[in-house]
Amino acid sequence: MNTLFIISAPSGAGKTSLLKALLEEETHLQASISYTTRPKRVDEKKDVHYHFVSDSAFKDMIQKQDFLEYARVFEHYYGTSKQQVEDILKQGKDVILEIDWQGARQVRALFKETVGIFIVPPSLASLQERLEGRGQDKPATIQRRLSEAKQELSHYKEYDYLVVNDHFDSALKSLRSIIEASSLSMAVQKVRQGSLLRHLGLV
Repeated sequence: MNTLFIISAPSGAGKTSLLKALLEEETHLQASISYTTRPKRVDEKKDVHYHFVSDSAFKDMIQKQDFLEYARVFEHYYGTSKQQVEDILKQGKDVILEIDWQGARQVRALFKETVGIFIVPPSLASLQERLEGRGQDKPATIQRRLSEAKQELSHYKEYDYLVVNDHFDSALKSLRSIIEASSLSMAVQKVRQGSLLRHLGLV
């Protein structure tokens, strides 16, 4: 049995950097690469950070029901390929999705055993500093992202775990602990340790 993780956070909370570091350590864990209609940023690579597609191509995928979940955020679409997630799970790996609360709701409706992780910044002031420090958005865009962040933060209760990204190393350690604890849950271990449990006469 493999686990489907969801990681969500407001823009600028550091989830992408944390996820990158986590994936470098957890070889059994693989991220699903989302599709998006937003423009590629300078430091991003096509089909590595996102599958960048046109609005018409994205809408065509919606019509074909290719998405496990999708949402419109900041005037652009984001979506997770159903086939990609299924393929990773068939490979015997755990999957982690970097999506917002709207997408998380859609996924949980289909995968009841999903493990949700929500990342919050230590303060709204630090969130603003991080957004400004990226140097990628205009002041008006930053203010809009801050406004949207408050809406995103209000959905933290819908997740299983809460991680405060105050110090990067501490937040990364917390994420590692969540992944490890989930791999030892009774539901997962009943499947992975099935042979042992039968040998012990427990099933």
